[in-house]
Amino acid sequence: MLNRISLLPLVIVLGLFGVARPAIGQALVPHTLQLDSTKLERQGLVLIQEAIQLAQFQQYEAALPRAKLATQLSPTSPEAWAILGSLHLQINELDPGIKALEKAQSLDQKNAAVLFALGSAYFQKKDYSKSIEYLQAGLKLKPSTPGALFDLGNSYYMLKQFSEAIASYEKAVTQDKSFWPALNNIGLIKYEQQRDDEAIKLWESSAKIDTKAAEPRLAAAVALYTKGRHDQGLALGEAAIQLDARYADLKFLKENLWGDRLLADTKKFLEIPRIQASIVQIKSQPAPPEGSMSQ
Repeated sequence: MLNRISLLPLVIVLGLFGVARPAIGQALVPHTLQLDSTKLERQGLVLIQEAIQLAQFQQYEAALPRAKLATQLSPTSPEAWAILGSLHLQINELDPGIKALEKAQSLDQKNAAVLFALGSAYFQKKDYSKSIEYLQAGLKLKPSTPGALFDLGNSYYMLKQFSEAIASYEKAVTQDKSFWPALNNIGLIKYEQQRDDEAIKLWESSAKIDTKAAEPRLAAAVALYTKGRHDQGLALGEAAIQLDARYADLKFLKENLWGDRLLADTKKFLEIPRIQASIVQIKSQPAPPEGSMSQ
């Protein structure tokens, strides 16, 4: 059975309407369809732009078919394959995303952004060694990329190669003094190493850089409370949860690379009645109206 709905656009594009069927016994003369490859490539570029615009509005499901068609119309375009791979990753389709990105990389081996994307994808697959391989390859092309240095640090962190992780995080901060997530993660390592005062200073520095960052505030709050500075820790913890209630969830914290020691201390901290009351109060607040924007 033919899917007539899907074939109809193809028939229109190829101009096959009105073509007479050969009579019985009539010889079918071979006919080679001439396609304008330049025009098809231009159409592919238009589709890439449309996919990018949709992705900017997080409309990944709508962008994906356009990107797929773009790779068919412009199969030698590394940009088309890179966009397709990135869209697959956005909706957590890791294997097709990696396949498309590797195709892009084969077409343009000097594209650091594609190598960085592959590093991120393999990190999501928990293949940290492969992630490091791609991130290092990208950094050879663009060594002054704070985000990639941070990702590299995270991969080392997951392999418990803490010295290498810290070195990579420090390079990220050297490139961008405002890149507080790298300082924050050095603090995570220091706390697991029981170097609490160093960790607290790093988290306090992170919080000064970004006044809306909940993570370093909560980490510092837990560490301060555990060291006996209860009033300071409780006040800071309440402020952190007010900024972002997700950080009151231990699972969310683990996903953000919090180590076993910090998680254990945080569990105790979150069970304190005063903190529990703050969590309940925040969660009971009505959600902002849909479409509203924070000032």
